[in-house]
Amino acid sequence: MPDFAIERRCEGVVCGVDEAGRGPLAGPVLAAAVIIDRRRLRGELRRVLDDSKALTRELRESCYLALLGCARVGAVNIGVGAASVGEIDRINILRASLLAMRRAVAALGLAPDIALVDGNVAPNLPCAVRTVVKGDALSFSIAAASVVAKVTRDRIMRELARRYPGYGWHTNVGYSTAAHFDGIRRLGVTPHHRRSFEPVRLALSGPADLFALLEAGALAGTAEGAQPPELAAD
Repeated sequence: MPDFAIERRCEGVVCGVDEAGRGPLAGPVLAAAVIIDRRRLRGELRRVLDDSKALTRELRESCYLALLGCARVGAVNIGVGAASVGEIDRINILRASLLAMRRAVAALGLAPDIALVDGNVAPNLPCAVRTVVKGDALSFSIAAASVVAKVTRDRIMRELARRYPGYGWHTNVGYSTAAHFDGIRRLGVTPHHRRSFEPVRLALSGPADLFALLEAGALAGTAEGAQPPELAAD
């Protein structure tokens, strides 16, 4: 379980930064930055908050709402940033993720002295940066940011699912699943698909190219209904 051990070794105001949505075929990449007043954090949230990937959807939503409640009373500051599909295709997913992180920190409303960033690549921020591999499982601030980023992005994708039915986005939130590939086969590519990602590019060049590879297992997705894992650098 994450704790505040890393934060205690830092001087000044510390924020945790994480992103969600590097791997999906569709939708934006989201990032969140979270500053926590450790002296004011109490109750169930402190006991149950974890890396977003380790939580059920229900627990993620509960932690997200608890963090918003803490923000309303000033115990937590939250900033959210995004990079669009167009930006992902133009500058690549890694640079877009770092851009979303910069936007999240800028949206905090409070300048941190140091940012603890999940992963091993540091975004260009107006403060000191420390990268922490698997930081969402180690740092409470990063874990909080992972929950905010994940829940925010999932809600965006479920809203897009209402506008673009047939791709299974209400459950797969844009990741590579059988339902998603079936939607691409039947309905084609939407404006929210990442054209720089190989399965989408192949679908645009000719459905036969994509589905020949799928039948061979080269681009096999995750099981329908399962939450696909983030990329290792997430």
